[in-house]
Amino acid sequence: MSLHMNTDEQKEQAVSEALAVRARFAALSPAALQAAVAGLLTGARSHKMWLSREVGDDLLHQLHDMMKWGPTSANCSPARILFIRSREGKARLIPTLDAGNVAKVREAPVTAVIAYDTLFYEHLSRLFPAGDHATHFRTHPDAAEPYALRNSTLQGAWLMIAARALGLDVGPMSGFDNAKVDEVFFHDTTFKSNFMVNLGYGDVAALPPRLPRLSFDEMCTLL
Repeated sequence: MSLHMNTDEQKEQAVSEALAVRARFAALSPAALQAAVAGLLTGARSHKMWLSREVGDDLLHQLHDMMKWGPTSANCSPARILFIRSREGKARLIPTLDAGNVAKVREAPVTAVIAYDTLFYEHLSRLFPAGDHATHFRTHPDAAEPYALRNSTLQGAWLMIAARALGLDVGPMSGFDNAKVDEVFFHDTTFKSNFMVNLGYGDVAALPPRLPRLSFDEMCTLL
C-alpha cells in the first residue's frame, strides 16, 4: 500500500476494517464489556511492589505493537521508549530518582522511560503524508516541544493500557530529575525524558485501599 496516496480501494479497506472493529465491540455482552474495562481502568491498580517475575523481549515487542496504534495529533508519534531491565541500567537510573522512587525502580522488572524526540517532525512526511506539517515545525521550533510533550504523554497512556491488556501491571512515576536522566541516557540525542512507568507483575498483597476519584460534577462541565 502506498504511503503517499489513498486510492478508492484503500479507502474502502479502511472503512471495512473500522466497521469490523465496531461490530466486534457491539457483539460483546454488557458483562464482557465491563470485565474488559475493569481490567484496563476501573478495576486495575497502580503498583509499587513487584513479584520477581521477568518480562521478556517478546512481551515488550507485543506491547509496542499494540500501543503504537493509539492516536496522536497528525500521527506524529513522538514517544521514544527506553526499557531498563538490567542491573547496570538500574544503577545508572537510580541516582536520578527521588528517594521515594528508588525501591520501586529497584524491584520492578522493567522501568520504561517515556521520552520524546524533539525532532519528531522529521518523520512526518512518512507518518502523515497528507499534509506538510514538518515545514511548520521547522519554521516554528517553539511549537514543536510542547506538541511532542503532549503527544508522548498520550502515548505513555496508551502504553499503560496496552500493558494491562497483555496481563502486565503498571506503576507510573514522576519524582525524578529530567535533566539528569537526559544527561545519563539521552546525551547527544534529540530525545528528552517525560515520565516513567514501572512494568511487571504487581504484588497484589501489598496494595493499599483504593484512593477516591473526583465526581462527574467536580471534573466535568456540560455546555
